[in-house]
Amino acid sequence: MHHRTSRRTLLTATAATAAAAATGVAALPAAAQAATAGTSTDSRLKRLIARMSLEEKVGQLFVMRVYGHSATEPDQADIDANLAEIGVRDAAELISTYHVGGIIYFAWAHNTRDPHQIADLSNGIQRAGLAGRTPLPLLVSTDQEHGIVCRVGEPATLLPGAMALGAGGSRSDTREAARIAGVELAALGINQNYAPDADVNVNPANPVIGVRSFGSDPQSVAGLVTAQVKGYQGAGIASTAKHFPGHGDTSTDSHTGLPVITHTRAQWAELDAPPFRAAIAAGIDSIMTAHIVVPALDPSEDPATLSRPILTGILREELGYDGVVVTDALGMEGVRTKYGDERVPVLALLAGVDQLLNPPDLKVAWNAVLEAVKSGEISEARIEESILRILRLKTRLGLFRDPYVTHRGVDRTVGIRSHLAAADRIAERTTTLLANTGSLLPLSRRSHRNVLVVGADPASPSGTTGPPTTTLAGAFGELGFAATALSTGTAPTQAKIAEAVAAAKGKDAVVVGTYNVTATSTQRTLVSALAATGVPVITLAIRNPYDVAHLAGTGHAASLAAYSWTDVELRAAVRVIAGRARPEGRLPVPVQRADAPAQALYPVGYGLSYRRYVTPSP
Repeated sequence: MHHRTSRRTLLTATAATAAAAATGVAALPAAAQAATAGTSTDSRLKRLIARMSLEEKVGQLFVMRVYGHSATEPDQADIDANLAEIGVRDAAELISTYHVGGIIYFAWAHNTRDPHQIADLSNGIQRAGLAGRTPLPLLVSTDQEHGIVCRVGEPATLLPGAMALGAGGSRSDTREAARIAGVELAALGINQNYAPDADVNVNPANPVIGVRSFGSDPQSVAGLVTAQVKGYQGAGIASTAKHFPGHGDTSTDSHTGLPVITHTRAQWAELDAPPFRAAIAAGIDSIMTAHIVVPALDPSEDPATLSRPILTGILREELGYDGVVVTDALGMEGVRTKYGDERVPVLALLAGVDQLLNPPDLKVAWNAVLEAVKSGEISEARIEESILRILRLKTRLGLFRDPYVTHRGVDRTVGIRSHLAAADRIAERTTTLLANTGSLLPLSRRSHRNVLVVGADPASPSGTTGPPTTTLAGAFGELGFAATALSTGTAPTQAKIAEAVAAAKGKDAVVVGTYNVTATSTQRTLVSALAATGVPVITLAIRNPYDVAHLAGTGHAASLAAYSWTDVELRAAVRVIAGRARPEGRLPVPVQRADAPAQALYPVGYGLSYRRYVTPSP
C-alpha cells in the first residue's frame, strides 16, 4: 500500500519526532519500517500501549464530532455548541480531556468550509494529539461516499455515488473515482473514509440506503466494493465497508428506529455477505456495523452493533476479519432503542467493536467504559486488543511518521483540472435512459431550443452545489439552449403546478427533475399537467431510479435516471439529453411496476441507447 509523505515544517517535524520517540516506529527509514513490519511493529506498539494510562486507553476507542473550523480558535457559536454537547471548548480541549483516538468531520459541524481550512483543522488536531502525555496521532474521518452523502464539497472534486457507478458497471471507473476521492481527502488530512457502502439494496422502499448501494446483485456489488477499497487504500487512506452484516433490505431508517432483517442464514450468506467477503479479501482497513436486528444471525435480537454472535462469531471468526471494527454513529435511534446510552458502548466492546463512533454524550459513554474496565466487566486486555488494531492502522497510514499536510499539497491535488475532467467522463457513463418515445432524445437545439426546467430542489449533499433546477438550466445554457428554471419542490401545490403549466407555454420541451415519486405524490400530478399542454416532457430522476414506475400513464415522452443531484451528475445528464454524450448507464437494480410490484417494469441491466449519436455544432 502506498502512503504519502508531505513536506514538513520545523514545527511538524518536532511533533513527529515526539511521536517517534514514543513508539519507536517512525525512528526507522521507510524501507526499514516496511522490512520490520508485523511482529516487530506489534511489539513496539504493545510497549507503547503498556505506557498509556487507563484513561488514554479508553480514549483511543472513541471517534467524536466536534464543532468548529479550527482546532483551537473556533467561532463563538461553535464554542457554545461544544460546551453544551461535550463540555469542552474546542477540538484541542476534547483531545486533551478525553484522549480520543479519532475525530469525524461534518459539514453541519462547520468542519469543512474550504480546502485550506480543512487542512489547517486537521493539522491542529494532530498537533493536539502529539502534545499529550503519550503523543498519539489521530484518525480523522468523514462520510465521503459521494452522490447523496458528501461532507466535503466544491472546490473539491465531486464524483458519482455508488448506484450511479453501479449503473456505469465499470470497475476501472469505480476504482478511479475512489482513487481521486482518496488522494483529495488525504491532502486535506482526512485519513479514514467511511466508504464504500457494501449493502446490497434489494428493497426499493429502503429509506436509508437506496442509491448509496452499488445495486441489487451481490456479485456485482462485491466487484465494485473491491474496486473502491483498492482505490481508496491505494490513495493512502483507510477505507470502511458498511454496514455489516448488511442494511440493504430494510424498510426502517436506523437513524430513527430499529430495522429488522428477516433473511434466513442461507439468504444472508447468498445476498448480504458477498460484498463484505470481497472487502476483506481486498484488505479492507475497517468495517462499520449496522444498527439492525437479524434474528437468523442472533436470536437475542440485539442490534448487530451490540451482537457478539454477529461481530465476533461471524465477522471475526467465520469471515476471518482482524481489522478495525467501528460502530455506526451511537446517537442513532437504532442502537439506543433497547439499551441506555451508558450501556451501549460497553456492550459494543464486549461484542467485538474497536471504535465507538460519535456517542450522543461523550462523558457518559467514556465514563461507562472506564468504569466497566475498572470493575472487571471488560478486561484491560480486551480493550488493548482494540487499541492495537487502531494503532496498527495509524502506523499503516504513516501517521506516526508524519500526520501533517500542507497548503501546497492541497493546491496540487484538490479539485484539479484532471480530477474534474475524470469526474465528468465517469458521470457521463452512468446516466441511464429508460424511456424515449418517438426518439425525442437526443434533444436538438434546432427543434427544441427553448427548454423549461422544473422540479425538486433538495438541499445539496455537501452544501456547495445546486439547486438542481438552476444547475440543469445552466448546463443547457452552456450547450446553446435557452433554458429557464422554476423550482416546484418535492410536493408541488396546485398553485405551483399551475405556475409551471403557464411557464411551459411557448416552450419546446420541459425537463422535470423528480425526487422519490410515490403513487400519491403531487410530482406525478405535475408531470401529467405538463404533458397535457402538448409540450414534450422529459423526466429525470435525481435520486432513486424507481420514480419512472410511478410516472406510468402521465404522458411523459422520455425518462432518465441520474442517481443523485450533485452538479457532476446533473451536468452529465444534460449532456446525454442534448446528445453530447451517449446514454451508457444500465440499471443496477430492477424497477418494479407500481401496480404490480411482483413484476419488473425494467430489469437489472436495462438501458436504452441512441440509434444515432448527435453532437450539435457549437
